[in-house]
Amino acid sequence: MNIKSEEEWAERAAAFLKHKLRDCEVTYVELAKKVELAKKDDGEQLPPPVKKAIVPGDAYPGVPRLTRLLRLAGDLPANADVPADPPIYQGALVEAVKNFQRRHGRDPNGRIDAQTLADLNVPLSRRIQQMRLTLERWRWLPDSYSKAPIVANIPEFRLRAYDKDFNIAVTMNVVVGKSYGHNTPVFTENMKYVVFRPYWEVPYSITRSEMVPHILRDPDYLAKNELEVVDSRQTVVAAGTVSSDVLSQLRAGKLFVRQKPGPKNALGLVKFLFPNSYNVYMHDTPAPELFARSRRDFSHGCIRLEKPADLAAWVLRDNPGWTAERIHAAMNGQASQQVNLVHPIPVLIVYATVIVLEDGQVHFYDDIYGHDASLEKVLEKGYPYPG
Repeated sequence: MNIKSEEEWAERAAAFLKHKLRDCEVTYVELAKKVELAKKDDGEQLPPPVKKAIVPGDAYPGVPRLTRLLRLAGDLPANADVPADPPIYQGALVEAVKNFQRRHGRDPNGRIDAQTLADLNVPLSRRIQQMRLTLERWRWLPDSYSKAPIVANIPEFRLRAYDKDFNIAVTMNVVVGKSYGHNTPVFTENMKYVVFRPYWEVPYSITRSEMVPHILRDPDYLAKNELEVVDSRQTVVAAGTVSSDVLSQLRAGKLFVRQKPGPKNALGLVKFLFPNSYNVYMHDTPAPELFARSRRDFSHGCIRLEKPADLAAWVLRDNPGWTAERIHAAMNGQASQQVNLVHPIPVLIVYATVIVLEDGQVHFYDDIYGHDASLEKVLEKGYPYPG
């Protein structure tokens, strides 16, 4: 390694260490604040609504407690005027609830439904423990990387790509693996190449549990969904009606199903590969409507991207000639195309149920996979985490 490379590495290492320490420090400061707030809070539970949800303009006997709680949490400004008599849910209180919902990964609609009420009634001591668990996970992360990373946070359903100074360059919503049976794993690997207009090589588990039953019910299932049966050399064996022999070989894992490239492809028009033992990657999707949901665990484990073209432009920025126009043409062309990255990019798939953003607001997210609960049990034996 020459001197210039060593200097570049040192600068990156310093930037990432500074970012890690900054995030830990900010989270720790907010943790300290929450500890003090917990001492001031009486822990009173909000009363349940008499109907399905409390909407703006409704009378609600919990208004005094809601006002105190949201002031403590910082969602309701200290100088906000909230009349206590009559106890009407309105005005500044509604806006405060919307901000509270936003910080807890909910749809900020201002309606106090069962989920929002449950979130409001979580004791501050529980939020404090959630922050402690997040700080413990931060401790596990490496202090430096060879290049600015891409970070996907599973419970937040959010991806961020960073520049060399660890400023956010690209960010977007993502869809992650289902909480039941298809968890997206937590790991770190290097992104090495991008594939435009990819085939979808259907995993054997999905072929057996989903594809075969569909084919049995509908002989035209393959043709309708632009699927084909191939052998180990990717030679097409069937693209229409499937014989009983072919079906038997599919069940046995001797033949395979793949989906042809195009707008209907389950991977969309581009996928991003960071080879790993889990066979997990990032990709486009033909179902963009899912990104509008507040909870987005719908995949079989891979990560679906809201803005795949933006990420493609970012990861290919060091590859000469890969402009936004060329990326668009590759995504909407006819042939599959693999592009190897000039410089591999670290990808971190992390699990943090607490995030402190640049504005200092603390955001909390559901422990969708139960990882916090598991970590808490381990840490009951004492810190640090044994690894």
